[in-house]
Amino acid sequence: MQIIILTQGPYGQRITQNIESRAPADWRIMEVKLPKILPLLIDDPDEFLPQSLPTADLIIAAGESSGAAQLIIDVVERTSARSVIAPIDNSTWLPAGLANQVKRELAEKNVRAVFPKPFCSLTEFSYNYGRSIQQYDDETISEFARYFGRPSVKINVNPESNVIEHVEVTRSSACGSAYHVARGLIGMEPEEATIKAGLILHHYPCLCSMNKEWIDDRLCDTIMHVSGYIMNEEVLKELQPYLPPKPYVTPTEYVEQEKKD
Repeated sequence: MQIIILTQGPYGQRITQNIESRAPADWRIMEVKLPKILPLLIDDPDEFLPQSLPTADLIIAAGESSGAAQLIIDVVERTSARSVIAPIDNSTWLPAGLANQVKRELAEKNVRAVFPKPFCSLTEFSYNYGRSIQQYDDETISEFARYFGRPSVKINVNPESNVIEHVEVTRSSACGSAYHVARGLIGMEPEEATIKAGLILHHYPCLCSMNKEWIDDRLCDTIMHVSGYIMNEEVLKELQPYLPPKPYVTPTEYVEQEKKD
């Protein structure tokens, strides 16, 4: 797979470095560095893009301004790419209106595009979080998401000490934070790990926005917090068999323990 990653600063550069270091051997990754300062409206893309770009299968738009997002269409035209991932880890970099415009123009060119919010919500079939999850169908993006997107881990717990002794990352977040979390969970008890996994991710540090906004029609929160929720959910899914039963109140007000099968 030939991948071009558009970057503008540390956010995109960290994504590029992680993908380059952990991608399958037959992938070819090229970083295209855009100017750090771009105008609000770009009239002539030739002023800001290289004169020539290689062909690509997939474009990852990891810029840090709305100006960078406006260049996606021109990069697609110059590379003949048929698939685009434009993550929304900060809505000021890719506002909803601009995302819809880019998506519409790409669709007119028969180019599939996804806009995962956050990037670590991307799976082989869907993206986004909560009630805003959207499905997609694109082999190239799905192939990328087999390796990078919503983090997935396998956790081994020592049966005698009841502490985590090994964590394997089976799918990395694009920025590499899943590996930081995996290292941080070693030595923790399962119950503690399910609470602290998202916090460890934030200390990576997560570069998602800390501005509150509507994630779906019910959840108003920061994109950074959503990335933490996703990590917590993945760790909880893996550690559920090791957690103590939750107490509950019966109609007679006695607290009992949930019975496991």
